[in-house]
Amino acid sequence: VQLQASGGGLVQAGGSLRLSCVASGQTLGLYHIGWFRQAPGKEREFVAAISRTGSNIEYEESVRGRFTVSRDNGKHTAWLQMNRLVPEDTAVYYCAADVTYRVTVSSQSNEYDYWGQGTLVTVSS
Repeated sequence: VQLQASGGGLVQAGGSLRLSCVASGQTLGLYHIGWFRQAPGKEREFVAAISRTGSNIEYEESVRGRFTVSRDNGKHTAWLQMNRLVPEDTAVYYCAADVTYRVTVSSQSNEYDYWGQGTLVTVSS
């Protein structure tokens, strides 16, 4: 499967962005989808994940209540809605697909098999 992330940009603190992750080559419904981010000089970190059916969702603590992950398998697309953005959210955001028999999602990047190219989110203060 190929993943294409988009929707990043420059936004002021307190603003919102919605990232999209479009899958091609295989149906999105085969995979759990995770969102990760990497800020300059920092390691890649988990942001959110949604299971194949959407029944299991996890968030990193700092984004819980501000970010919402969703998906529409019929449209081969997953989204990350980001509200009340803060400068610390500035990073390159990646979507990734996990091929697994597990019902639950993982927050570990090494569990994910396919990665999109990343989209830059910059939050100004």
